[in-house]
Amino acid sequence: MDAAKEKSRLEELIKIIQEHNHRYHVLDMPIISDAEYDQLVAELLQLESKYPDLITPDSPSQRVGGGVSDRFRKVQHPQPILSLANGFDAEDLRSWLDRIAKLNPKVAASDFTVEPKLDGLTVVLHYRNGIFVQGATRGNGEIGEEVTRNLKTLQSLPLSIPVFQDGPAPPEYLVVRGEVFIDLEDFEELNRKQEELGEKVYQTPRNTAAGALRNLDSAVTAARPLRLLVYTIVTSEGSEVPESQLESLELLRAYGFSVPENIVHCLDIEEVVEACEAWGERRISLPYEIDGAVVKINNIAMADSLGIVGKDPRGAIAYKFPAQEVTTELLDIGVNVGRTGVLTPYAILDAVEVGGVIVRQATLHNFDFIQDKDIRIHDRVRIKRAGDVIPYVKGPILEVRPESAVTYSPPDVCPACEEKVATIEGEVAWYCVNPACPAQLVRNLEHYVSRTTLDIVGLGIKLVEQLVEQGLVKDVADLYRLKREDLIELEGFGDKKADNLLAAIESSKQRPLSRFIFALGIRGVGEVVGAELATFYCSMDRLAATTLEELIEIEGIGPNIAQAVVDWFALPANQNILAKLKQSGMWPELSGDSGAEGLPQPLEGLSFVVTGTLAGFSRKAVKDYIQERGGKVISAVSSKTSYLVSGESPGSKFAKAEQLGIPVLDEAGLRELAGEPL
Repeated sequence: MDAAKEKSRLEELIKIIQEHNHRYHVLDMPIISDAEYDQLVAELLQLESKYPDLITPDSPSQRVGGGVSDRFRKVQHPQPILSLANGFDAEDLRSWLDRIAKLNPKVAASDFTVEPKLDGLTVVLHYRNGIFVQGATRGNGEIGEEVTRNLKTLQSLPLSIPVFQDGPAPPEYLVVRGEVFIDLEDFEELNRKQEELGEKVYQTPRNTAAGALRNLDSAVTAARPLRLLVYTIVTSEGSEVPESQLESLELLRAYGFSVPENIVHCLDIEEVVEACEAWGERRISLPYEIDGAVVKINNIAMADSLGIVGKDPRGAIAYKFPAQEVTTELLDIGVNVGRTGVLTPYAILDAVEVGGVIVRQATLHNFDFIQDKDIRIHDRVRIKRAGDVIPYVKGPILEVRPESAVTYSPPDVCPACEEKVATIEGEVAWYCVNPACPAQLVRNLEHYVSRTTLDIVGLGIKLVEQLVEQGLVKDVADLYRLKREDLIELEGFGDKKADNLLAAIESSKQRPLSRFIFALGIRGVGEVVGAELATFYCSMDRLAATTLEELIEIEGIGPNIAQAVVDWFALPANQNILAKLKQSGMWPELSGDSGAEGLPQPLEGLSFVVTGTLAGFSRKAVKDYIQERGGKVISAVSSKTSYLVSGESPGSKFAKAEQLGIPVLDEAGLRELAGEPL
């Protein structure tokens, strides 16, 4: 870029940043993330360092923040309420120390504090003779907005200090700096209530806190779950001033202020680096949002002696974390097809860095979410990623919606097989009901062979895709028809690898019935429901012949899952798969359901529910006893239950059995029914 273009860009950046400052600090309606703002400022600083003669007094680099709203009375701060220079990695921290050590060599031997950088609204609190008399926002750093009345609604703000009778005497005049914010849990609860009332939900905790504190109606402020943490003494007159930041925090705590927890005291810059990185790792476990860590020289006099450069005090620096929330353009909406046929929309994004990684796609949860949030193609949207969580779209920024934004409608047909899709009343999901859908096949196979189901070692997703692409596997039953000569033709396969895979497939026939049921991929049937069905039916033949009415009687199985099970077994394609599985020998039964060798089956055809404590049996032992003699043990009492086996301290099942007229057996009665001599 030539000099003329660079100078033009510098002027453009000043206007852009000033607009964003106004939106953030005055309107509480930002349209870009902090990370994007930081990038703009970094670009401006780079150009200003190249063309220092173009630095103007009103440049964002020379100011703390945005303007001051005309809605509030203006307050002159006793000292400038400054922001901090940013660092983004360990080298930035070391460079910061090297720079200030050139101004004062003693700094190199300093100790430091590392504190969380709260993502809230900065406030300045004034106390005279221990009484809270005034509160203001930071504003432009020199002048803030008076919000005293609103601040008094915060339960965490002391109206007088010290809060405790045995606390230290307050100075004649005290000014402290803190942050107003909303805990994440409180924010979620607030939005839940908003949704229940049919009201607009809030986008971010920071903006919500800022908007509430700067509301002209203090009743609105009082209704919001605002919190306050205090971390700096700005001015103290009439008493001895602490010499260090650690002592300041202890004094603030003694006065009765809430201060940040887990402040780290570091003896050198390498400990500082370690502490900052540790804060980054545990940020997602904190009850409130932080966007970095603040590093301060612990000795206050030494820090102050270093002075200010531009708008930043040299004695402290902000270590900024990778942004967890950014904004970008939604280019399009795609649809994935899951193993159970569920259609899931996802956002196709203009690539953006969030949480330290480049993101081009993000989840949109479901089609109702798109409609409820009124998300449109070409909208500018908020993207969030915390830790290893999959990035997701929070919602659109309506203030900058372009005219080209296009309303999205869910597809009528499956994008993979072009068959009609269906919905179930009361559910948000849309389904492809075609069992031969190619997208479902790969995912069904992946699920069938996974560690939590049949655990077929050596059969990963890449090989599954290869088998499907080569036409060797068209359903899960085809796995048991694979031959050695089929496999050795595949890339990367030799005799030994082929033999090992075939052995692993064969060994899957020994897996328990519950895992086989789970492996089939029936919608709504996970590990727990699979175990319930295995216990109730004991064999695939009995389960395949079940009815909707019988399934609904089983505890933990609701009407939707029951209908999904019946529908799955009713499909001709699935009946064909089951027939092939049975023919191949993949047809497990519950251990003992056909009776232990040599034992008669006097309980065959009977179902039992067990409750209370039996003297001669553990809970597992009584189940085994019944099943070995042909009976079924189920978890819930219904009109079809044959007997309730009851021991000491029975639960609610006993009352239900009496209500339904179900016969009740004690341990002796069970043994007698099983034909055991007494």
